[in-house]
Amino acid sequence: CQPSAQGRLGTVTDAPDFDASADAETLYNAMKGIGSDKEAILDLVTGRSNAQRQEIVQAYKSSYGKDLIDDLKYELTGHFERLIVSLMRPQAYHDAKEIHDAIKGAGTDEKCLIEVLASRNNQQIHDLVEAYKDAYDSDIEEDVTGETSGHFKKMLVVLLQGTRDEPGVVHTDLIEEDAQVLFAAGEEQWGTEESIFIMLLGNRSFDHLQMVFDKYQEIAETSIEDSIKSELSGDFENLMLAVGTCWTLSDNTPVKSLSLSLQGLGTQDNTLIRIMICRSEIDMLDIRECFRMSYEKSLYNMIKEDTSGDYKRTLLALCGGDDDLAGEFFPEAAQLAYKMWETSAMTKVQLRPTIRPASDFDPAEDAQNLRKAMKGFGTDEDVIIDIVANRSNEQRQEIRQAFKSILGRDLMKDLKSELSKNLERLIIGLMLTPAEFDAKMMRKAMEGAGTDEHALIEILVTRSNEEIHAMNAAYEDGYKKSMEDAIQSDTSGRFSQILTSLVQGAREQGPADWDRALVDAQVSTSCNMTLELADACNEDSDDMEIKFMSILCTRSFPHLRRVFQEFVRCSNKDIEQIIKNEMSGDVKQAMYGIVRSVKNQPNYIAERLYKAMKCIGTDDRALIRIMVSRSEVDLFNVRKEFKETHDCSLHEFIQVETMVVSFHILRVE
Repeated sequence: CQPSAQGRLGTVTDAPDFDASADAETLYNAMKGIGSDKEAILDLVTGRSNAQRQEIVQAYKSSYGKDLIDDLKYELTGHFERLIVSLMRPQAYHDAKEIHDAIKGAGTDEKCLIEVLASRNNQQIHDLVEAYKDAYDSDIEEDVTGETSGHFKKMLVVLLQGTRDEPGVVHTDLIEEDAQVLFAAGEEQWGTEESIFIMLLGNRSFDHLQMVFDKYQEIAETSIEDSIKSELSGDFENLMLAVGTCWTLSDNTPVKSLSLSLQGLGTQDNTLIRIMICRSEIDMLDIRECFRMSYEKSLYNMIKEDTSGDYKRTLLALCGGDDDLAGEFFPEAAQLAYKMWETSAMTKVQLRPTIRPASDFDPAEDAQNLRKAMKGFGTDEDVIIDIVANRSNEQRQEIRQAFKSILGRDLMKDLKSELSKNLERLIIGLMLTPAEFDAKMMRKAMEGAGTDEHALIEILVTRSNEEIHAMNAAYEDGYKKSMEDAIQSDTSGRFSQILTSLVQGAREQGPADWDRALVDAQVSTSCNMTLELADACNEDSDDMEIKFMSILCTRSFPHLRRVFQEFVRCSNKDIEQIIKNEMSGDVKQAMYGIVRSVKNQPNYIAERLYKAMKCIGTDDRALIRIMVSRSEVDLFNVRKEFKETHDCSLHEFIQVETMVVSFHILRVE
């Protein structure tokens, strides 16, 4: 990508005092005799830019009459060999091989096609087309179109032309018109005119698109990214998202791909190698910082934990450093972090449930059908599921009342006697009011041996003041004890104080107060102010926790987004990293949960779902708690975040981890 006025930083640059002949001799000596000096090879190769490596290849042939890449293939093995050899290829030939490997053999690697073609400028595309023809004696466009289809194929063909307006070209008279056209093609109508998106995103310069997307957000009151997510789907959606964010420092495509390549069972080494090589001279420092902000550890540490040997050492050299060692940003990354918080503050997310009120609703009929399903020998679980899963909570309360009025029976007791295990817990959870269910989940988190601190945090940081007040009333009514007293008797120290603060349901409401946000944020000396969070970071941990708590537990979410944004701008520090490095235990988890919820609550909840299912044995209580409580709030958004983060639908993940009946009820298809 070619960002406009924003600089990007790689980790690999031209080596000073470069001598191609001397480097060629070093590599020759490293491979001479029995065995090879792999450390010398990786140190030299990762310490030179791609242009310098091409000079080394030529010098090696001139000095020794041999092909350096052939010698490296002979001497090295495995992923280390693939990585070093790929580094030695000209970038265009490396891209050509990646595209060729992506479309040949069994299946097509659409992610590779997206990563490469969405992020190359015109000249790089032209070089790629020529290199592909030279290396494989084949036309890249014909090969790509033969393995893809639909709008995805059409957009790839557009990108392969390499005819995008050059950087700096902005059609000022078309900015508002283009934004209006995009809005009319998507958000404003039923269905989407994909050809409009293809034409504009495939041909306008990234500088022009940046201005169009800013104007689009004014018109649509939502970001282009969110519109693409709601209007498009599948590989075409992923491709347009990659193109739509490619001009920004917050381009998340390589970050997401790196995360997916390093998590789960086995490392996706081809993806890891491709991205580490392609971005090492462009924007690896930016990717590292975006990675750290998106996940709970640095890219460096994730590579370190998931790879080994010389392969690992080479990848770490390309990565360039461990961002977990410091809480401060380098300047360009601070700009990225500031922009991400700004986007979070400006974007209006439309929350979408997966369960809505049923039309033609008849509570009496539903009550009778539920009774029939439980009457006699055996229980018709399908009927129960079909009714409960297709009614809103308000309608379920009407059914409960009708069941008692018409049949003189307690529906909840009948369901408990007829159902068992997780199905019973799930159905009962759906039949309770939201306040009753939350109160029950808080009670379960605190009763018995041990406390489920994660559940307490998750519930309290994601509920509104009104929901907390209703939960408090339901808890006292059901258990004859205030929730505050229960929390204080079951937790201790600063963590107990944080939960007590949250359970008051007294978080401020309304938009951000800019002047107060500056006071709340840590401000560096360049701002000529010493303010709340600034002092906190320089004090002992006890005072820091008190100041953080006084702000994070009381300010409105819109206000906190501005606070965290200003915190980055003025202090050059990452609020999440400060919490991670300076706090510990349950206090850290509570503060971290608030920050993640403020940034993107559906994403925070999606991560809680993932953690509930990823380990050996599913945390069924957590799964039921989250799915029931979010089904009429934002479960659709949670599903989207889950798919984007883990490259697997929530439906597929639950299907693997639980009974089929569970995901059917929870509407995660």
